[in-house]
Amino acid sequence: MMQSRTIPIPDGLEGARVDAGVSKLLGLSRTQVADIAAAGGITIDGKQVGKSDRMTAGAIIFVEWEQAGPVEVVPIAVPDLKIVHDEDDFVVIDKPVGVAAHPSIGWDGPTVLGALAAAGFTISTSGQSERQGIVHRLDAGTSGLMVVAKSELAYAELKKAFHDRTVEKVYHAVVHGHPDPLSGTIDAPIGRHPGSSWKFAVTSDGKPSVTHYETVEAFRRGALLEVHLETGRTHQIRVHMAAQRHPCIGDPLYGSDPVVAAKLGLKRQWLHAKELGFAHPRTGEPVRFTTDYPDDLAHSLELLREGNL
Repeated sequence: MMQSRTIPIPDGLEGARVDAGVSKLLGLSRTQVADIAAAGGITIDGKQVGKSDRMTAGAIIFVEWEQAGPVEVVPIAVPDLKIVHDEDDFVVIDKPVGVAAHPSIGWDGPTVLGALAAAGFTISTSGQSERQGIVHRLDAGTSGLMVVAKSELAYAELKKAFHDRTVEKVYHAVVHGHPDPLSGTIDAPIGRHPGSSWKFAVTSDGKPSVTHYETVEAFRRGALLEVHLETGRTHQIRVHMAAQRHPCIGDPLYGSDPVVAAKLGLKRQWLHAKELGFAHPRTGEPVRFTTDYPDDLAHSLELLREGNL
């Protein structure tokens, strides 16, 4: 089955290579985008382009590709994926950027489940085979903590905990500008973007979405925020901060300035799942896990602190 998308190129992708830009827009791997381009499946304003051609903001890009067959978990080792905690019922991992939570159509890169399978982990839960053990997700472009259920008991209890909003999810984000007020709550429904099938936006008919934020540190060109999610919508932090005109630095899909990201050496949004707390699925006792920033985020943060941008 053929799939296609017709997309206005956002300002944040001005000058980006086609393979990199389409990868960010559609969530496909750069390798897959390169193959699509080689097959003549990408045009900009009606002109066929190659993977290394440059994108122009405001132009219309058309992408057509053949949908892959049924997805399955493929064991692929991910050396940068760290095991933070492991026991019979669940495993907590520190997911690196560029790794999806589980296999999906259009994604042929590494996944959390594939990495765990390659490392010898056994996941025994109900649900779709390609999503076994997955009780929540992080975007491929977001790093940080994820918990994966290994037993049926943990799967049921953790799914309920996320549904009932009893899980404490703490993210750190670096955004453009300084939010006003410096601390606050964004209570705004999120739904599909009215002009896009792959973006999300604050919409009147969207699902209830609540984000609490606090400024931890302010810089000349941005601010480091601690964010507590009350709900867990797709792209929630990215959408809510963009709606306040303070998009995550390095996130061109939601309006980040690409010049600032380039000066910081960022190739993805500055967003990291820093802490995760929940009731142990078997004992009910509270457990909490934390992780450090990965190297790319830590480096860009130091550059912001130096204020030489």
